[in-house]
Amino acid sequence: MKKIALFLLVLMSCSSEKEKIAYDFTTQFEKSNGEQTATYEETISFYQNLAKHYKQITIEPIGETDSGKPLHMVTLNPDANFNISEVKKNKRLILINNGIHPGESDGIDATMLLFRDMVQGHIEMPKSTVLVTIPIYNVGGSLNRNSTTRTNQNGPEAYGFRGNARNFDLNRDFIKSDTKNARTFAQIFHLVQPDVFIDNHVSNGADYQYTLTHLFTQHNKLGGALGNFLHTKMMPQLEQKLSEKNWDITPYVNVFNRTPDQGFSQFMDSPRYSTGYTTLWNTLGMMVETHMLKPYKQRVEGTYELMKSMIEITEIEGEHISELRQHAVTELLKKTTYPLQWTIDTTKTSTIQFKGYEGQMLESELTGAKRLKYDKTQAFTKPVTYKNHMISTLDISIPKAYVIPQGWWNVIELLKLNNIKMTPFEKDTTLTVQSYKIKSYDTRQQAYEGHYPHYNIELDTFNSQITFSKGDYLIPTNQDGIRYLLETLEPQAVDSFFSWNFFDTILQQKEGFSPYVWEDKAQELLRRYPKLQIDFNLKKTFDTDFANNWYAQLDWLHRQSEHYEKAHLQYPIYRIN
Repeated sequence: MKKIALFLLVLMSCSSEKEKIAYDFTTQFEKSNGEQTATYEETISFYQNLAKHYKQITIEPIGETDSGKPLHMVTLNPDANFNISEVKKNKRLILINNGIHPGESDGIDATMLLFRDMVQGHIEMPKSTVLVTIPIYNVGGSLNRNSTTRTNQNGPEAYGFRGNARNFDLNRDFIKSDTKNARTFAQIFHLVQPDVFIDNHVSNGADYQYTLTHLFTQHNKLGGALGNFLHTKMMPQLEQKLSEKNWDITPYVNVFNRTPDQGFSQFMDSPRYSTGYTTLWNTLGMMVETHMLKPYKQRVEGTYELMKSMIEITEIEGEHISELRQHAVTELLKKTTYPLQWTIDTTKTSTIQFKGYEGQMLESELTGAKRLKYDKTQAFTKPVTYKNHMISTLDISIPKAYVIPQGWWNVIELLKLNNIKMTPFEKDTTLTVQSYKIKSYDTRQQAYEGHYPHYNIELDTFNSQITFSKGDYLIPTNQDGIRYLLETLEPQAVDSFFSWNFFDTILQQKEGFSPYVWEDKAQELLRRYPKLQIDFNLKKTFDTDFANNWYAQLDWLHRQSEHYEKAHLQYPIYRIN
């Protein structure tokens, strides 16, 4: 009996070894000679089999997506140590995100090839850098496969759709986190705490000779020595390495319906975007933007080489990157002000030797208007002005702490999801705080990613004593998440929670007045307060619209009275300075 059991064990072992040897890791991209991209099922199965056959790789499902399926996190570590907390002590981590827009599938296929080639020894594995990838971030969009929606794109034959299972554009959702995808990404990001982040995309815009363009996070916004390193060292090193491999690359060509030779500016990635979000924790972020009109095979191969080059740079500069990232936190915590809004610095520009095509505005046979037409027989290399410096247009003082009442649980949930440290009051507590009243704002008239965002926000600022309840939260700014706090809780930040409608209930009055009742009370109010009567008369004298609007007059007086509700336009997060 023992002999039979031993024989079966040997037979099973042999079968297992044969299975490992026999498994074909040729991707659908390769089988189709660069014409097709892997489906969601093929992609996950590929990594599962890689992990089964090679100890340097692991794949695990993490969290949920709006599609009902989980996100997956694939890790490649030559040491086969997948305890992220231990790995971070002496190695750098690169997080690669793919398929945020599944029609832009270049990174999906390129990363499959990259991980396979490393574990199979076709290319060198990094020694001091661990790679983590989300194989397909927009799972719902990947499952919604078609061959027509990428109107401007040259292949692959079939691909996923830009919107996710709830039709959100996930590259507008990182800060507001309306989707389960974004919330799970936050879990992965804070688990990995990457030093470098790469998000693989395909461009939509002008025509030019390049297959590859890069979109690094805006260096002035990243700031300090870390931003300077990104701008003056990492970006030039990437361009040089790719040039040595005969891959030309240029900054992302940020133009619409005109030719790039007129010059263009760097894209400003606010925290709604992936690299804008990762920058909040001093991660060196970049998007790969391949050119939509180049053949799919060429685009995937270019993405592959670009990722290899970024890994090589991280291997060389890793210790320096770690020091710079830690220094960036230390320096930020010393600052007393923080820039919330930015514009192009017109006094500083760069010059690119740009490889493009001549273009003309011709009369359209279809519409009769002028249309842009490129002539690919007229290639050129010429100097082009690149505006890649930004300056702040609004700086705010950094408070010592914020206080948020516990009733705003939706905001508190997002803060906790992003590892923000906060302490609930153990008893009712009276504090002197600075508060904001919303003075004015504009609102988008069309829906944008499930919201009608606010902008041009003006504030009135007051100091007052407020008693907070037991269970309300005190949130110190002296923590790693200081950028996240300032970008979400300061109303005037481009992607603040106020801008994204999280506090819209304060914009609506809940109590009002009946004009026939208030008219008499308003007269009593004016008799009691002569100064108010003077102000009222002056407003009617100099404001014709006001003088001709009886309801506006009654409403103005109501707002000056004790009857006007305190919650209206009162921003419900408070600052301790």
